[in-house]
Amino acid sequence: FGMHALLVAITLSPVTAVAQSENYVTGEDIYPPVWDLAPENPLDFPVKDNKIVIDAWNYQDRLGAYKSLLNASAKYFGAFGAQNSGNILWGLPLQHEWQFHTGRLADPSGVTSCGYENGELLCQSVRSWWSCMNYYLSIIPFLGAVEAGLFGQLPYEIEILPPEEQKGDFCYSVKDCWSRMPKLMNDWKAFFEYLLSTEHKAVSSASLSSFNLDDALGLMWKAHTSSIAYALPKFRHSLKYLSDPEANFGEDWANAVDFIAATHFSTDLLNTKHFQAFLPQRMLVEGDVLPSISDFSPEQNKVLVSLRALHKANKLTG
Repeated sequence: FGMHALLVAITLSPVTAVAQSENYVTGEDIYPPVWDLAPENPLDFPVKDNKIVIDAWNYQDRLGAYKSLLNASAKYFGAFGAQNSGNILWGLPLQHEWQFHTGRLADPSGVTSCGYENGELLCQSVRSWWSCMNYYLSIIPFLGAVEAGLFGQLPYEIEILPPEEQKGDFCYSVKDCWSRMPKLMNDWKAFFEYLLSTEHKAVSSASLSSFNLDDALGLMWKAHTSSIAYALPKFRHSLKYLSDPEANFGEDWANAVDFIAATHFSTDLLNTKHFQAFLPQRMLVEGDVLPSISDFSPEQNKVLVSLRALHKANKLTG
């Protein structure tokens, strides 16, 4: 039941697809907030002491890591949609945008003003479970791409700034991340190396003929699920800052990604935008009872019930 409902939710309805395409042409609401202001490539970040410095606890900088990945990989996805819309890396920044605009990156303990409109809006809290989990789906892919050579030979090393607490839960440079989590780095590097290899095999730059979208999706989802599997036990302690319904949803969502990955769901711009309409548009609070959360659409309630059922079934069957 759970998987069926989830896949029904994922299936693109023609009406929405048309509306989304029209929206895409006019450019309304398609890109994440502050996308235009985010760095476009690694050399757009500040350089200090001969190092490119990225503040991973600032929403705009994380967006810049994503934007760099999308720009540098655009040429491989030209055949799959205009203006890079067919790039399967869109799933990452759009998921992060959803976390941002639903308040999931703000300090859930309420001790600081990090992530709040009346405080530091673009700040990402290290106490946010979502923000910590996302580190492994933003900074790690970015550093894997650097190592694979997606950005060519960079004149400087990359340095990631640490958070104020929990410094030991993260890594801060290509070398540091390789020494701490070689398998995870290797999975992301393999995905970007696959893209680069298709360019080398192509007879002319006009046709990247050896590119296979399903192979690319397989490698990307492998890296994606590796990131979640690595980060999940690391940040279990952060769930204590969340309400029980939100903590359950977070774990249900992390579990569901394995199933979505198995379908090789294409995380291009339109597919991801459509799918995210079914996710809760605010954080869950005590008193939110499934499947009758009154300010959620019937579809949003259904998806939450499906994710819960899927997680329970997965636990029961081991």
